[in-house]
Amino acid sequence: MYAATVHAYTARAMYTDFWPACGYPLLARNPHGWLMPTDAWLLRLYARPELALIEESCAAEVALHQALQQQPTQPVSAAQLGQLRDADARENWGHVLAFRDALLAAGSLEGWLLALFRSGHITVPPVFIDQVVQTILRGLLDESHDAFAARAAELFFRPQRLSRHEGRLLAGDQATLDLQNETGGFGDLGRLLAQAQLPLKATQMQVLSAGHGDDTNDTQAAYWADAKRPQPRHAFLLDLTHEIKQELGHGITFHLTHAHSGLKALATLMERWVGHLLGVQIKVTPLQRIDDALWRWHVGLDAQASLLLNDLYEGQAVDDERLARLVSLFKLEFAQNHEMRRDVAGKPVYLGLMSSADGVLRMKPQNLLLNLPLARVS
Repeated sequence: MYAATVHAYTARAMYTDFWPACGYPLLARNPHGWLMPTDAWLLRLYARPELALIEESCAAEVALHQALQQQPTQPVSAAQLGQLRDADARENWGHVLAFRDALLAAGSLEGWLLALFRSGHITVPPVFIDQVVQTILRGLLDESHDAFAARAAELFFRPQRLSRHEGRLLAGDQATLDLQNETGGFGDLGRLLAQAQLPLKATQMQVLSAGHGDDTNDTQAAYWADAKRPQPRHAFLLDLTHEIKQELGHGITFHLTHAHSGLKALATLMERWVGHLLGVQIKVTPLQRIDDALWRWHVGLDAQASLLLNDLYEGQAVDDERLARLVSLFKLEFAQNHEMRRDVAGKPVYLGLMSSADGVLRMKPQNLLLNLPLARVS
């Protein structure tokens, strides 16, 4: 019994406190279930590296730090910011305090994000948007023990590089892969060795996979361990393959449904994203093609997919190179038809996800919040 209790505690610990940099445990929830900033969360925001005091920091900057430590929500005037001697410090504090004030005015991270996207006028530094998206997703995954869902969630706020290997489509974190290409995975030391033209052995990225029992191919525990680091390495590839082909010989090919495709996890996460932020229940299913003579509505999940779906819908010719960059299609269905516009009620909405010409996938989760055919906008 004791051993079972220890195992259960270890399992819970594995899934908790992941993505610590977003500060999720420091937030509160309002009656709607949305995340509200607290003093503790704001103090973590003020601890960003670009706001750190240095030896050259002036007295006004030191005083600002001290005042906000005592009262994280206190107003800071333009005149107070103007007293900061260093231009970079003024700019950095200006962005952070504007972000803070907008969050406090909105009352929640979700309210701030929806208002920002619906405004059509975004001047907020992308780092703050990505942080809020990540934090909201962290809340949606709070009771999840699924490493595939957590890894798929990274597509919402971190660009991915796509590659094909042995018939599988794999997504890797762009920043991580670019750093490895530059340094062989050895950071500043690797950069120096590369500059000296000395050979480097690149660090291999693992494909997130689920084994059976004690299968050594199961990398989920390793993902959770990495996700709990203050600065995760994002060293896991996500398999976005629809199905796996097996050659049986004699010209026979057997197609297997990919049980642990990241596309399924991504589809489920999109359902939860829309349900949480828009209050609309949907079902999302990955597709390989659209066979619908009554196709009425579509939404691109990135800029490239939006253009491609527009062309396909209008019957325009699309070259093979563009089609090859299509990662997946999805069918989105509303649970309640009355929540859709009358002219498309009961019809599916088709989604597309596509990489750019240089093989980078930049998902735009706001498209799911702005472009669905809703009967109302809450």
